[in-house]
This record gives sequence, C-alpha cells and structure tokens, in this order.
Amino acid sequence: NKKVKIKVVTQFARQLSTLQDAGLAILRSLRILEEQQKKGPFRRIIGYVADDIESGSTLSEALGKYPRCFNRLFVNMVAAGEVGGVLDVILARVADFMEKAEKLKSKIKGAMVYPAVVMTAAMFIVLGLMIFIVPTFSEVLADMSDGKAGLPALTQALLNISKWLLGRKGLNAGIVALTPFVIFSVFKFIRQFKAGRFAMDWTKLRLPVMKKIVYKTAVARWCRTLATLISAGVPILEAINITRETADNEVYSKMLGKVQAAIRQG
Repeated sequence: NKKVKIKVVTQFARQLSTLQDAGLAILRSLRILEEQQKKGPFRRIIGYVADDIESGSTLSEALGKYPRCFNRLFVNMVAAGEVGGVLDVILARVADFMEKAEKLKSKIKGAMVYPAVVMTAAMFIVLGLMIFIVPTFSEVLADMSDGKAGLPALTQALLNISKWLLGRKGLNAGIVALTPFVIFSVFKFIRQFKAGRFAMDWTKLRLPVMKKIVYKTAVARWCRTLATLISAGVPILEAINITRETADNEVYSKMLGKVQAAIRQG
C-alpha cells in the first residue's frame, strides 16, 4: 500500500468526475482510468478498487481500503456523493480542494526555502572563513598586538574558535558542518511519535515569525476542509472529526477534539 502523489490522485478524481458526468457506469469508468494509468502502484490500486466494486462493494468502501492513497476526507466525500446521487459533482469538488491545498502547501514551502538556504549558506561561509582565512591572519595579528595588552577580546575569541575548529585534524569542523543535518534527522524522528509532533507544533505556535505562518495555514486548511465536507452533506460531527485528522497540527487537532465533544454534549 505505497503512498501515491497528491497530484496523481487529484487527476484521477477529476477524470472520474468527467466520466461520471458523461453517464458512464462507475465500474466502466474505473476500468478506463486503469488502462490510461502508467504501470505502477496506482494503476494496481485502481484495478483492485474496480474488482471490489464488481464484487458488490460501494466506491467509498473500496477506496477506504487504501488510506495512504485516498484519505478520510476523500472517502467521506465520495460516500456523501453516493448517498446524494451527485458523485460527479463531489469528485470535482474534491479535485478542486486538493489542488488548492497543494498550491497553498507549495507557497508555504517556497516561503520557507529561501531563509533556510540563506542561513545554511551563511553558516558554511562563516565556517570556511574560520578554517581557511582566520588562521592565516593569526600570526600577523599576534605580531601586531601589544605584548602587554594582547589582542582585543573579540579578535582573540575568533582566533580561539578557529583553532578549535581545526583541532583533532579538522574533526570539530566536520561535526559543526554535520550538525544541521543531524538536527533535521532528529526532528524528523521525533515527528514519528504523537507526543513529539505535539511538542514541535506547540513550539512552532510560540516562535515569533513562524507562529503567524503556522496559525494562518492551519486555520485556512481547517476552514476549507470543513466547508467542503459540509457542502457535500457530511454531518457536522463527522466533518469535525475528519478535519481533526487532516489539520496537520497536533495542537489544533486536540482543540478540535474538544470542540467535537462539546457539540456532542449539546
């Protein structure tokens, strides 16, 4: 059950919507789309979905067996479309939603890439200066300094840092250069656990610049998802439960759980 790219699933939803709008049977539509797909996991999944429908399953039930490909939002929207008899309209809405969500995600990534690249480049430039440039001036600065007063504190600190980086045959410099990659790997490992994701998301919401980006992204995604589900006829409690899982932020997910519980209690 390999994860499939969002772009591929979006295209599938759009094409299936078009075929349903043309009046083709769902099984026939799926077989056509299966033939049009390139060989790979997604083509096999479409074939399995078609086989399940041929065996008597509904489309939503068949899609629900592949959560890494069709998330709960997709499956519940399809289920609502089947009940209301407007599957073609719902599939078009799903495709629109997924396209907008992907565009928003791309914009956020684009906004974060530039400062990350600048900071990484700056770190390596400073590291290079400390390793290759500063040592060449150490003897000159030592000769120019007053024997009694010595070098200024800041200059001496720079020379000490440079000396430390070159220590142990350059091993210290290698450790510093690898530190960002180690930190990235640690953060990625921490996000594998729910408690780790919650701690990281909580921290993001308190960082000076990042908190605005995270807040606006989470709220925009939640509002768009909830509006799409409600317009498709999904009950409010089920819609909130689905948006909890698609919030992509554990802090907001926990808050939405409280909202759902409060609505259930009246």
